[in-house]
Amino acid sequence: MSDLGLRSRMLVKDVMSSPVVTIEENATANKVAELMDKHGLGCIIVTGKEGKPVGIITERDLVVRVLAKNVKPDAVKAGDVMTTPLIMIEPDETISNAARRMSRLNIRRLGVVYKGRLIGIVSSKDILAVMPELLEMTLEKARIEGENMAETASEEPPLAGYCDRCGSWSDNLKEVNGEFLCEECREELESG
Repeated sequence: MSDLGLRSRMLVKDVMSSPVVTIEENATANKVAELMDKHGLGCIIVTGKEGKPVGIITERDLVVRVLAKNVKPDAVKAGDVMTTPLIMIEPDETISNAARRMSRLNIRRLGVVYKGRLIGIVSSKDILAVMPELLEMTLEKARIEGENMAETASEEPPLAGYCDRCGSWSDNLKEVNGEFLCEECREELESG
């Protein structure tokens, strides 16, 4: 596949969403919901005093920790609603590794961090969106490799033995018109 100029592995940085919308942990849940609505997002990253990510608030967090408990959204802080810690991944990890981590931890989103700084977020939805493309790339690679293998397999390996025409020993006998011929006799036959 590298012969075609294609990368055989898709990386987190290829599918992540960036920039990340964040909110401070002392902001209200109401502000979180407003930001989600304004940006059309399913989650917001919560930052601490130093601006470092400390957690994540998803739509589910708002439903379970605010609505289901009948808590006033402007009376509860983001820090009390968030899921913590925010699980991170490097941008140069493969999306396969990201998907495995999400599955193992039963989560749908990972923060993407580069040199200690949050640069994006990758979700299971982002990964699913590129799966048809990855499947097509994999099938194309298999088709190309299959063609190459078929070409290689169609060339019979040379045999060793005595040439049926001249009687000399050859390590490179090939069948031509029912006779096993050495290289010299094959050349003679082709030229003659």
